[in-house]
Amino acid sequence: MHGKAFKFGDNISTDHIVPGRLAHLRSNLPELAKHVLEDADPTFASRVKEGDFVVGGNNFGLGSSREHAPLVIKMAGVSAVLAKSVARIFFRNAINRGLPVLICDTDKIDDGDELEVDLKEGTIIDKTNGNRLVFNKIPDAMLSILNEGGLMPYIKKYGDFQM
Repeated sequence: MHGKAFKFGDNISTDHIVPGRLAHLRSNLPELAKHVLEDADPTFASRVKEGDFVVGGNNFGLGSSREHAPLVIKMAGVSAVLAKSVARIFFRNAINRGLPVLICDTDKIDDGDELEVDLKEGTIIDKTNGNRLVFNKIPDAMLSILNEGGLMPYIKKYGDFQM
């Protein structure tokens, strides 16, 4: 994967990702995706391009279990979320929706850096500053889910979960 980093700070909640005031758009996810992360960065949705990355600090995705939060991030074109730590429910929802979440030290990534991510190898190359970062390799079962676009597409294709 290759794209630009959009850097956010610590404690980006599901309310930052999909503001509660837009709950009426939950049945219109393409429209909701136009507002993704606007409470953290009002210009994000208009600037993000296919393949880019959301880079957070600690506790990314905290808050309520809004299953559509990782989905609209993905729909906006983001290929993965990189963060120091992630709320468990956000992590699980993201994998189920086919959005990789990579736990790594994001301090050396700056907003706008060009990143290259290898999910299989567990590496991030920052093409802007030359840094090489590592994250825990994603287990094969989770990679299979991600490769199919999420848990439901995986189940539809295979009819069961293969370990």
